[in-house]
Amino acid sequence: MSTASRAKHKLCRRIGSCIWGDPKCPSVKRPYPSGPAGKNARQKKLSTYGELLIEKQKLKGHYAISEKQLKLAYLRAKAASGMTNENLIRELEMRLDAVIFRAGFAPSIFAAKQFISHRHVLVDGKVVDRSSFKMRPGQVACIMEERSPSIADTVRMGSAVVPAYLEIDREHCKVTVIREPEEKEVPVNAQTISVVEYYAR
Repeated sequence: MSTASRAKHKLCRRIGSCIWGDPKCPSVKRPYPSGPAGKNARQKKLSTYGELLIEKQKLKGHYAISEKQLKLAYLRAKAASGMTNENLIRELEMRLDAVIFRAGFAPSIFAAKQFISHRHVLVDGKVVDRSSFKMRPGQVACIMEERSPSIADTVRMGSAVVPAYLEIDREHCKVTVIREPEEKEVPVNAQTISVVEYYAR
């Protein structure tokens, strides 16, 4: 089990709000750092580096990826044309696990990763078991109904708000990537420009 999965709400407690906007997050009732002294701990003013680090940790936690994966996404975003921060969010949102999560096919990014690693997801008719697989506009991902009927039933009964850059066919458990997202369309509780500044130091 990854570190992100073991302590997925620890950072939420530290920053005082949930990274994923989950109303059941422990930070809703306890918006202070964990530990016996968390509630009464004095809040120190962060340095500029500390503020950038927190934003980087929030983005990494939101997608439940490793430091290496986030750094590689940044390098690809930097090498592409356009604004690096906008390219970075596109790199992360086009990951297969993010697409499955945004489509409402999984209740969390962690569940989306599990569905993929357990080979419940097809992309253009072929099994893909890598969460980091990068989707492209026009590609279709779907849940294998015959392999995972309980997941398929849950998908059909779902009512998640799906972003405009995705199109879903809930009856057939399919999601099509219409286009790459714009940064303002992505509900991420992190300043991507600060993440770029962190890596550009």
